[in-house]
Amino acid sequence: MCRWLAYSGTPVLLGTILYKPSHSLIDQSLHSRMGVETTNGDGFGVGWYRPDLETPAVVREIGPAWSNRNLREIADHVRSPLFFAHIRASTGTAVQQTNSHPFRHGRWMWMHNGAITDFHRLRRDLALAVDPALFPDIEGSTDSELMFFLALTLGLEQDPPGAVARMAGLVEGVGREHGVEFPLQMTIAVTDGQRIWAFRYSTQRTSRSLFFSTRVEALRALHPDVEFLREVSDDTRLVVSEPLGDLPGAWNEVPESSCGVVGPDTDELRPFAPQAA
Repeated sequence: MCRWLAYSGTPVLLGTILYKPSHSLIDQSLHSRMGVETTNGDGFGVGWYRPDLETPAVVREIGPAWSNRNLREIADHVRSPLFFAHIRASTGTAVQQTNSHPFRHGRWMWMHNGAITDFHRLRRDLALAVDPALFPDIEGSTDSELMFFLALTLGLEQDPPGAVARMAGLVEGVGREHGVEFPLQMTIAVTDGQRIWAFRYSTQRTSRSLFFSTRVEALRALHPDVEFLREVSDDTRLVVSEPLGDLPGAWNEVPESSCGVVGPDTDELRPFAPQAA
């Protein structure tokens, strides 16, 4: 499947997070420890916000992240308070630029690890549930992007947790109509540029791995010698598919069937369950 990370906090160079940790996302593109596949080389993407602009910049490519010189250039020169990064292992759809994550619509970004089971059978019914006004903006062929546009259709801009719950409920409902026992597997990050919502859920209750970073003030006490921790604000947080290193006490697993929200003065974890669309 895929690996991803979401960062919120003190503006940093993207390379500080993407390349410098011992088990960085770039290292995971070749040597994932907790993913379904060890190698995630079917494309990558980064998306970031600037404080003076409402919409994010997004760069997506079809090749592997580990050898891309353009990504290295961007990472060493772009500083942001909130960014997404994703490395892809295709679950069957084409390796093409429009299928790389993160996906963008207006000020919103979305990325996903997981799959809709038997997507080729469910795809038509799910696509017909997308708001006709939004449908022309779908560029690729992945289940991930279709899930994003279903969530937008179901109220993402007003109520992100509720919209994702309704999207999950719709996918499971359509899946069961087609005889699919376990239709949905997902870890999702979505942001409006101010807050990040992260979700871990699967119909079978055996979801892909997801972790969040420990509060910075606690990490400073544990590791006073780590320079990066002295430079960032107390509300700086990371959500990742797998830990970026082996720093003791730095990472906490997101519980099964959970939703978390991270942002300025916001840090909350709550249960998650699909809802009827």
